[in-house]
Amino acid sequence: MQSSRPLICLASLTLVLQPLAAHADLTVKIGQVSPLTGELSHIGKDDENGVRLAIEDLNSRKIRIGGQNVTFVLDSQDDAADPKTAVTVAQKLVDDGVAGVVGHANSGTSIPASKIYSDAGVPMITESATNPKLTQQGFTNVFRMVANDVRQGTVIGSYLVRDLGARKVLIVDDRTAYGQGLADEIEKAVKAAGGNVVAREYGTDKTTNWMAILTTIKSRQPDGIAFTGGDTQAAAFVQQAQKLGLKVKFIAGDEACTPQFIKLAGSSMNNDTYCTLAGVPPAKMPQGPEFFKRYQQRFGVPVQLYAPYAYDAVLAMADAMQAAGSTDPKVYLPKLRASKLDGVTGAIQFDEKGDIRNGAITVRQFDQGNWTDKSVVR
Repeated sequence: MQSSRPLICLASLTLVLQPLAAHADLTVKIGQVSPLTGELSHIGKDDENGVRLAIEDLNSRKIRIGGQNVTFVLDSQDDAADPKTAVTVAQKLVDDGVAGVVGHANSGTSIPASKIYSDAGVPMITESATNPKLTQQGFTNVFRMVANDVRQGTVIGSYLVRDLGARKVLIVDDRTAYGQGLADEIEKAVKAAGGNVVAREYGTDKTTNWMAILTTIKSRQPDGIAFTGGDTQAAAFVQQAQKLGLKVKFIAGDEACTPQFIKLAGSSMNNDTYCTLAGVPPAKMPQGPEFFKRYQQRFGVPVQLYAPYAYDAVLAMADAMQAAGSTDPKVYLPKLRASKLDGVTGAIQFDEKGDIRNGAITVRQFDQGNWTDKSVVR
């Protein structure tokens, strides 16, 4: 006769395992995408470090979500600031089962990648992509931590004309989605402020020899130049402008508002050099000074640009997961859209499009070897 003992044991085993499973640890993957190779790698690694520090802090707090102990892990990918690569690594993160993505760092990579995340229902929070088109696509899963280029371009254009007295403005961009989009907004703002855009010139995000373009620029006799490209390109531009004896007010967008720009440009920097940051300076961040100190201690290098915003993006996701009692993207996404919390950078709250509310733009001036904060515009 067949014994029923194995069935009794199996039932007992099931009863024993059920409560244990309810308390099992849960591993949650957080994706991060930025250019970890190439000329923008220092900015990309800065963002990656911000995410890494946030994950380490969350894990030290031993967070529980839905009755389970949660361990966050980093799934970091390199998009090399290339749109095609961005789409490929976005799909990889979706296939990896990430619960959310911090990135991409660039507008030109964020816009095409956002479609992948939208189709998969995975929340995406960019720490630095500023092109307005990103959040104008109607995707409910896309968020931005900083003010967009409509705001930044308005500040740059009006500051050149009204504050720096530049009436004849020439605009140079790098033909990326970021550079060209920001340049378009600057042109509108210069004209609105009563200035004259004497010309638009452009290179690429790989241009290092600007001499031909600068010779043309000099013939136009501008008294102000707006540059929308990376810090490597901006540094080469001001060095070569100095060689040509071109003396103008120069202001760059946020991708060049880094310590690296100062380092590369060297003695070509002067008090007529300005930049804008899509956010607030450390002193204006509620937890800024402490964060910048901890970051330096942890990674041995100073913050380059948007690490604090990448850090806060992770906190926003974790906060939404806790509020929803779930790490399932489809479950916690509504809570993320309704986020209202205080982060390192300040209040985190998104509007109906996914843009940060009350986003700020900081104008900086080069002075005595560093960027000094001139004004914060909201």
